[in-house]
Amino acid sequence: MTEQAGKTFLYVVVCAAGIAADVGRLITAAQQRDREVGVIATPVATNGFFDTEAVETQTGRPIRSAWRTPGDPRPFPPPDAVVVAPATFNTVNKWAAGLADTLAVATLCEATGLGVPVAVLPCVSDALAAHPAYRDSLARLRGMGVRFGERYTGEPGEDGVRPEFGWERALDLLDLG
Repeated sequence: MTEQAGKTFLYVVVCAAGIAADVGRLITAAQQRDREVGVIATPVATNGFFDTEAVETQTGRPIRSAWRTPGDPRPFPPPDAVVVAPATFNTVNKWAAGLADTLAVATLCEATGLGVPVAVLPCVSDALAAHPAYRDSLARLRGMGVRFGERYTGEPGEDGVRPEFGWERALDLLDLG
């Protein structure tokens, strides 16, 4: 629990996918469920995939995408839970392989190692989802207790309409009320 009595702290890890522009919807849903939120983004995601200023205003905290120096204070308390949304092919595969080359992936590796509940909303095309490395990564992460929502491709359905991303589903996967 964080310094605000009764509130759990949720890390939201944001990857570079077009749907990331709507990450404020997840933050709003978490805040409505009485959660504090801190955002950690992949370096590429901070380059125009979502409105970083708006997210910092919404959470009241800086977005993290790089490691802090040893003397700097920790900007976030330890997480009670983590959501990865949208989760890209690259991030899922690096995480499963333990390739912690960014703060975002290192945070995911550490969270799973500590047993922190993690929910993932993948945003991966059909072609990439068919790759054997991706299927292996899903199996490995599921074996570590990671919870996955339905994969989102961003492709329109037969009616020509793009489906909703389902941001709130991540919170439901964590049983955060």
